[in-house]
Amino acid sequence: MDRYLVFGHPVRHSKSPFIHTLFARQTQQELEYGLAEPSVDEFAQALRTFFDQGGKGCNVTVPFKEQAFTLVDRLSPRAKRAGAVNTIKLTDDGVLLGDNTDGAGLVADLKSHGVTLADNRILLLGAGGAARGALAPLLAELPSELVIANRTHTKAQQLAAEFHDLGPVTAQTYEQLAGPFDLVINSTSASLQGELPPLAPALIHTDIAIYDMMYGASDTAFISWAKQHGARQTMDGLGMLVEQAAEAFTVWRGIRPGTKQVLRELKRNLGVI
Repeated sequence: MDRYLVFGHPVRHSKSPFIHTLFARQTQQELEYGLAEPSVDEFAQALRTFFDQGGKGCNVTVPFKEQAFTLVDRLSPRAKRAGAVNTIKLTDDGVLLGDNTDGAGLVADLKSHGVTLADNRILLLGAGGAARGALAPLLAELPSELVIANRTHTKAQQLAAEFHDLGPVTAQTYEQLAGPFDLVINSTSASLQGELPPLAPALIHTDIAIYDMMYGASDTAFISWAKQHGARQTMDGLGMLVEQAAEAFTVWRGIRPGTKQVLRELKRNLGVI
């Protein structure tokens, strides 16, 4: 039976085995999917060993995405742009192909919620790996403007300069931000600590769409804050998790699984519904 893994540290909390098991059942694909939690120093060897022992593909999560970028034989265009790899496939000719499905997962989830990206003004909070992975797919949707805001402004400037060839992307400090924005995406990990990015409440209005890449059994701190200030459409990153997994499954198996039922099952598993 074909074997797949998710590499991370920590990773025992991962919902990837649950998601991919449902995908396999739905598409009648015979595979098994497990967890691997090597230390940072052991990741490269663990990855090699997995594929030497017959592994077919893997997902890669924190803190190994940048390291995986340097360990594969070939990179997809979107992985090159993201500077990180979250999906690896062993091709039929024995090549380790590194891909990045995070941004595609984000865009797919936004569209599933009816969010319009074309000709709209988007604010992206954060300038780390999550923001980097999202930029090319977001700009491919032709927004009127994409503004990056980050606590360390120079990082936002560097990121905007790097992706400027793909569309109208600029960097602003939190103090410089002026609305209206149609969509705000929080790519920072602040919600994991129950913290908030320093966004002015005046930027929130009733018609804005709010997206937090983090998720939990209840609203994240950012979503709760946005609701308190009038946002009516709020979304967390659970759908993105499922959509990027579906994209990875498609890379591995050549068949696209459906995501709606799997997302419902995942929410039930987490106690969200």
